[in-house]
Amino acid sequence: MNIRCIGLVLVFILFASCSVLLLSCKNPNPDYSTTLSVEEQKLYDLIMQYRAEKKLPVIPLSKSLTFVAQTHVKDLADHFVWDTDCNLHSWSDKGDWTSCCYTSDHAKAECMWNKPREMTSYRGSGYEISFGGAKNYLATAEAAINSWKRSSGHNAVIINEGIWKDRWNAIGIGIYKGFACVWFGKEADEL
Repeated sequence: MNIRCIGLVLVFILFASCSVLLLSCKNPNPDYSTTLSVEEQKLYDLIMQYRAEKKLPVIPLSKSLTFVAQTHVKDLADHFVWDTDCNLHSWSDKGDWTSCCYTSDHAKAECMWNKPREMTSYRGSGYEISFGGAKNYLATAEAAINSWKRSSGHNAVIINEGIWKDRWNAIGIGIYKGFACVWFGKEADEL
């Protein structure tokens, strides 16, 4: 092998090594720009329509909370295990976040509430409603909102009733495969 070929091989190895290193480093200033899929936009619109029927204000869409919602539905689709004590507010240990098994006694509620601050620059807590089905189920906006309307606890979050009476100033939407998550926050998103 001549010197020119050896030089090219070394340059390639150096380039490949640098590329792997850059890809493995966490971006200290991640871009939380998100876009909604057609189904996610439909869910946002259905929630705002339902709130309008209750004479409640529109909640501004939050890039930070949408990033958390979209990340969570993908985590659920890829890693959630049915028939355990962990419910849909749980997070796996397969990502760049604190994992937790969220149980029906809400003992790990802070694991959920802290996710926006942990994963984005959002300064407040986040409150999630989630929906999903097993195996090859495909979540839709209509199925999710209809399920939440029939659940007194989820419905209260959407329409600011009971302990959720404070106004929401941010909302994030995520739908992926068999799951839908909506995140609510009291603080406005500064992004």
